[in-house]
Amino acid sequence: MSDEQLKRVAAKGGLIGIGFWKVATCGKDAAAVARAIAHAVKVMGVRHVALGSDFDGAVGQPFDAAGFPLITEALMKEGLSAADIKLVMGGNALRFLSERLPAK
Repeated sequence: MSDEQLKRVAAKGGLIGIGFWKVATCGKDAAAVARAIAHAVKVMGVRHVALGSDFDGAVGQPFDAAGFPLITEALMKEGLSAADIKLVMGGNALRFLSERLPAK
């Protein structure tokens, strides 16, 4: 997505899940995923960025869920704070869904 598209999603309160595959991250490792996440955070703000692993098998992934610590470490190297990493690694998705799904 372009930076302009990211900004429009954020302006409407949306959430972008960053995929782990090469076309989405321009790389094949956790460092590439972290760079893509850090860029999206810079453009649209941390509250609008989440993981978008796409583990459904439709596209190849460089690692499975066991690689999440690699992403966390790479995000630290990108300069994200512990609080921001917590949001990206699941906090934003939980908040977004809890705000939008109907209550029982």
